[in-house]
Amino acid sequence: MVAFRLNEIPLLSRSALGRAEELRSDTEALRAGWAESLLLRVNRRGQVRVRDDSLVFSDATELGLEPEPGAVFLGVREDRHVWTVRVPALTGELADLRALGGVLDDADAGLLTSALAMLNWHDSAGFSALDGAVSVPTMSGWSRISTSTGHEEFPRTDPAIICLVHDDGDRVLLARQPTWPPRRYSLLAGFVEAGESLEACVAREIKEEVGLDVRDVRYLGSQPWPFPRSVMIGFAAVGDPDVSFTFSDGEIAEARWFSRDEVRSALELGDWASDGDAPLLLPGSISIARGIIESWVQSAATS
Repeated sequence: MVAFRLNEIPLLSRSALGRAEELRSDTEALRAGWAESLLLRVNRRGQVRVRDDSLVFSDATELGLEPEPGAVFLGVREDRHVWTVRVPALTGELADLRALGGVLDDADAGLLTSALAMLNWHDSAGFSALDGAVSVPTMSGWSRISTSTGHEEFPRTDPAIICLVHDDGDRVLLARQPTWPPRRYSLLAGFVEAGESLEACVAREIKEEVGLDVRDVRYLGSQPWPFPRSVMIGFAAVGDPDVSFTFSDGEIAEARWFSRDEVRSALELGDWASDGDAPLLLPGSISIARGIIESWVQSAATS
């Protein structure tokens, strides 16, 4: 079997932020630190203000004299508390995580990824899943409680697998969703079901999407994916390229086996945003799919 591993930490898995979980319920400490706190404002489109490839923060006191109930405490950076809040609109130079993920430093990347994941959860968690009553933020934004029963709910993260299927040689399976334009391909992926192991999910999703049985499922790494609030768990597996594809669940429009040389050429051309008539376009740098594909291509030199 051609063994390989991720050569680099996925871009959105980087973080140099101290989350300071012990402060989330320490109301007095958070109030004391509020006057010097940094505030990251995020608009409804997930955009933030940027300058010179860095996040632009404002003073938290612009919201008031003490922590705002709708703000989320992200952690501590250079001895200053950092909070985030959703705002209707922003002005100035704006960008989102998809555009910024490859240029932000570890501290900013970790902050923005966490901010989006938390704010996206709050946007959809305004009512208790248990009793249907309005819920309100507590624990400095890290949980919500029902205004009817006091039932507490915590941030939801949806686990999803993403898998590079290869033939134990020089070919890799890539696929295209129906909504994607021609020539845009990526790895197969899908959400983990209740009561299912990650490895079982890999086998099920690939079978459902392209009709292929896989073996030698191996874990590679993971990455938060706050679009809106997932974590992508990367795997590699081996499949038989002589098996005909069947697209039973409608999630895949086209799947093909590509040679290592074809994939290498596509990586050199750029990503999905590249111009021209390239026969194969691959995901951008912030996706763990890109890192997995690059690592597989480079593994030929060491195998």
